[in-house]
Amino acid sequence: MADIADLPAKMTAIAITEPGGPMVLRPQIRDVPVPGEGEILIRVKNAGVNRPDVLQRQGAYPPPPGASDLPGLEVSGEVAALGSGVARWRPGDAVCALTPGGGYAEYVKVHGSNALPVPPGFTFTEAAALPETFFTVWHNVFQRGGLKPGETLLVHGGSSGIGTTAIQLATALGARVIVTAGSEEKCAACVRLGAARAVNYRSEDFVSAVKSVTEGKGADVILDMVGGDYVARNYDAAAVEGRIVQIATQGGAQATADFAKLMVKRLVHTGSTLRPRTVAFKGEIAAELEAKAWPLLAGRRVAPVMDMIFPFREAWRAHERMQEGDHIGKIVLDVS
Repeated sequence: MADIADLPAKMTAIAITEPGGPMVLRPQIRDVPVPGEGEILIRVKNAGVNRPDVLQRQGAYPPPPGASDLPGLEVSGEVAALGSGVARWRPGDAVCALTPGGGYAEYVKVHGSNALPVPPGFTFTEAAALPETFFTVWHNVFQRGGLKPGETLLVHGGSSGIGTTAIQLATALGARVIVTAGSEEKCAACVRLGAARAVNYRSEDFVSAVKSVTEGKGADVILDMVGGDYVARNYDAAAVEGRIVQIATQGGAQATADFAKLMVKRLVHTGSTLRPRTVAFKGEIAAELEAKAWPLLAGRRVAPVMDMIFPFREAWRAHERMQEGDHIGKIVLDVS
C-alpha cells in the first residue's frame, strides 16, 4: 500500500438507514476503506446516481456478497492510496470507476482494473456520469446485442442516462438509432443527440414507427429497460434475426409473449445485470471501453448528458429527481 497512513481514519458517507423513501438517505460516519490486493482507494469528487440506487434504497436490490452496503455504483476522483500489486495507477491520478457499491462516500475502494482515466478535458462531474452507463451500454448493445454499423438500434427510455449514452455511442459507431421517450421535450433531446426518430410512447405506437423508419424491416437490436407488455411488442418491432437485450423490468418482470414470432423471426432474447458480475469480467469491459469508446470521449464525439448536480448531503433530493422521471441524462452528487 501507499500513503494510507496519511489518510483520515473516518469519512462521511450517505447510508440507507432503513428501506423506504428518499429521506432514509442520511449522512453517517464510517471507517475509510483499506484497499486490498489489486485495489485502489479513490478520494471521491463526484458520484453518479442511478436507478439501481433507488431500488436498493427501497429494499428491492440488495448489494452482492462482499460489496459495501452503501449505495453508489460509479464515482470520479483522485487515487488516494494503492493496495499491493497495483501497477498502473499512482496516487493523484484522476480516475472514474465502476463500483459494486459504496460510491456515496468520501472514499471508496475499487479494483484497479475497474477504473479508467478521466478523459482529457472532462470535469470530475462529467467523469462520474460515465462508468455505469458506458459499461452497461457497451456490454449489452455491442457485446450481447452485437450491434454492427448500418444496423438499427431501438432504445426504450432514450432520455435516460443509459439511453443518451446508447444514442451517442451507436450513432458514432455507424448505426441508426430509434428511441422511445415520454414527452416531446425528451424526444427532442434525443433527436439532438443523433437519434433518427424519437417516439413519444404516450401518443404513438413504437412498433408502427419502427416499421416506418426501417421500411418494414424492424430493429436489429432492441435495448429494453421496460419489460412487461413491451416484450410482445418488441417481438413485433424486431427484424428477422433481431436481438433483444433486457436490462431492467420497470414495467413488470412478467410478460406474455408469442414464441411463434420468436421462432419464425429467429430472434434472440437475452438479458443481463452488471453489478454481481466478477471483477475480472468488468475489467474486460473496461479494457474494451478504453480502446474503443474513450477515444470518442477524448474527441468529444460522445459526452455524457448532464441533468442536475446535487450536494452530497442532499442525496435524497437526487433520488426524488430520479423518481419523478423528468430528468434527461445523468444525475450526479458533488462529494467534494
